[in-house]
Amino acid sequence: MKRSGAKHNRWQDHYSQRAKKERFPARSVYKLKEIQKKYGLIKKGNKILDLGCAPGSWLLYAADLTGNTGHVIGIDLVPVKIRVPSHVKMYTGDILSMDDAFFRSLGQDVDVVMSDMAPSTTGNRLVDSTRSFNLCQMALTVAQSTLKTGGSFVCKIFQGEDFKQFSDSVKAVFNRHKIFKPQSTRKVSKEIYIIGFGKK
Repeated sequence: MKRSGAKHNRWQDHYSQRAKKERFPARSVYKLKEIQKKYGLIKKGNKILDLGCAPGSWLLYAADLTGNTGHVIGIDLVPVKIRVPSHVKMYTGDILSMDDAFFRSLGQDVDVVMSDMAPSTTGNRLVDSTRSFNLCQMALTVAQSTLKTGGSFVCKIFQGEDFKQFSDSVKAVFNRHKIFKPQSTRKVSKEIYIIGFGKK
C-alpha cells in the first residue's frame, strides 16, 4: 500500500501545517514564539533587528509584537517576498560582507537583535558547526554595535566544538545569558538558541 507522501514526510510536521494555516511563511515562527512566551524580550514600540530574516516569519511576528510604534529591520541574502507592515524595513545582502558604515546607519538604539541564520549545510557536522559559529560571531558583533545598553540578543547556533566559546562570548557582552531549545525544533536538529539579556 502506497503511503501518503505528505503524511510521512518528516519535514511536513504539524508546525509546518500550522504555519501555513496561520499565514506564516515558515514553521520557524514557533521557535521565536516560545522564546517570547518564556522571556518576553520584544515589547510594543521596540526597535528590532532580524538577521537572516527570510522568508519572513520572524519579521511578521516581531512586527505584530512591536505594533505600529515599533520599527523592525530585516537583513538576508535573499529577498523577502511576503507583504510586510509599513514599520518593517528590509535589506538584501550578506552580513559577512556588509561594511561597518551600513550597521552604523542602523543606529545604536536597537532593543533586540535576533539571528535565526544558518549556513548552507554540507552533512559534515564539524564543517557545519564551524560555519554556524562564524555566522553567530558576526551576529554578536552586529549586536554589540547596534544594541542599546540593556538590550537583548537571540541567536541560533549549531552545537559543536565552538559552542562553549560562543556561549562565553555572549556571557562577556551581556549581564546574563540562557541556553534554550524550543519544543518546536525538529528532534534531529543540532540547533539551539543562546539568549543574552542586558547588554553591558
